[in-house]
Amino acid sequence: MEAEARNILERAAESSFPPLHAVHHLLSVGVCVRCILRLLGAYSSACSYACLTASVLHSFLEEHDESIKGGSCPCLSMNDAYCSVCLGVLLPTFHRDEGLETPNGISHIDNMSSVISQAVHGESYQVDEFSLEISLPPVIAANERAVRLYMKQKYGNENWFKDKMFAQQTMSVKEALRLLIAPSLEKLMNAKHGNNSFRIRLTYTHGDASQKLHSLLPNEHSRKRKPDSRKGGDASNEAHKRNSADGNPIQTSESDSFIYKSLEGIQDQEFCNAFQLPPEKVFKPCHLLISCLRSPTYLGGRYLKLSRNVSQSCWIIDDERMGEASVEIIGENVRAICRGDSCKFHAAGREDIDVRMLGSGRPFLVEVLNVRSIPSETEVQQIEERINNSEKKYVIVRNLKLVDNEIWTMMREGEAEKQYTALIWTSRDLTDDDLHNISIMKEMEIVQKTPIRVLHRRSPLERKRIIHWMEIEKITGSSNYYLLHLCTQAGTYIKEFVHGDLGRTHPSNTTILIGLVPLCLLQHRSHNRVQS
Repeated sequence: MEAEARNILERAAESSFPPLHAVHHLLSVGVCVRCILRLLGAYSSACSYACLTASVLHSFLEEHDESIKGGSCPCLSMNDAYCSVCLGVLLPTFHRDEGLETPNGISHIDNMSSVISQAVHGESYQVDEFSLEISLPPVIAANERAVRLYMKQKYGNENWFKDKMFAQQTMSVKEALRLLIAPSLEKLMNAKHGNNSFRIRLTYTHGDASQKLHSLLPNEHSRKRKPDSRKGGDASNEAHKRNSADGNPIQTSESDSFIYKSLEGIQDQEFCNAFQLPPEKVFKPCHLLISCLRSPTYLGGRYLKLSRNVSQSCWIIDDERMGEASVEIIGENVRAICRGDSCKFHAAGREDIDVRMLGSGRPFLVEVLNVRSIPSETEVQQIEERINNSEKKYVIVRNLKLVDNEIWTMMREGEAEKQYTALIWTSRDLTDDDLHNISIMKEMEIVQKTPIRVLHRRSPLERKRIIHWMEIEKITGSSNYYLLHLCTQAGTYIKEFVHGDLGRTHPSNTTILIGLVPLCLLQHRSHNRVQS
């Protein structure tokens, strides 16, 4: 391993190393070997080798530079310090709530990978592929800039120094960390690293360093940062300190975003006046929070609602639940099998609590968030059977399956137009002319105010809808009962169109045929679906 490390350093020295005394100076001011390689743009993949250490680099420099030989060297007496640029992220060493993570007979890299792997397995995630998301405190970016400007001040007038040696395009800490731990993590988890729906997020924070960075920002930036800053700088600093300490991802993200923008707005000369060059040595590593998140998993199918006392979504009025249950019980059954954090139920349209959904059913989609395991075909079948065999036959599910890109196509099936059949009663017999007048009406526009029955919970709006066509069918053996078949634009209030809702829907079937009174809604057909 030592021979391999020396070979890496030989290749790096040949490609882009400056004079070795300058490399040694970076090491002596507390920059770790990996950050040195990053900043010099030297053989970038070398950052991923576990065998590279400060002592190996120092030994290499001693062999190749006479001025470094002999005597005690400050770069070897910093065993208690962490990199003044990456704060130990690339060692990698870190602090967690359980305490400082240190290797126990294994390399720092393997220890890091082991901790991450344990966090994933502790949540019982099923993982075939994963991606790494890394969040770093902005103080690391400030430290890196401080080192660049320090080297420019110290060596900028020398012939060998060029700004491109410290170009902004060099490998970032995030990229280096991914190169460093991904191979080891792949072996431990027996999973492939790449772009995938399962993400492992590493959130690094450093309360002390971030607090100091915030205090160094120019006042005009601090005043814009948070409303609390109007109470004074101390209040603003305390808010930042709380965010860093609590590790709240949303608060920390917002705070860090502001600081990054503030740093970008500071000119080099202003930066040099405000910040210490080079950055001071650090004796406390970052705090690491490991979290896992899987992109939403979708299961879709069709549901039939058999009860007239089951709402589509959970319906609560004055803390009292309406109906016996809701169709969303489908989602809860799916979530339990997938072991997700939560779920959302989506349906192609809706029906009232007292209306059944029969026929082949209504398309629906269950969106399950952060599932621990992707259900197999067998498990999906078990979910369907579990719902359909429940003691109380509220809902039946058909054609349940895992879906991906087809989900929205399936949902749109019920969005364009829908066909209904209503059982109606009229106070007089309808003539052939009445039936004809109904049948010739095509693409009729109506205006519907929010129905009285839902006015207590919906905004009082006017909605324009289209009645594409209508037909009336006389029921054999009855003089006043008819079936009204109609095809409408999605979102039409059918009951209100039939009876007029005291004039709130105009025109309505009642105004077309005076004396037409609805008895009940019998059926709703949407393609091959039937709502009763």
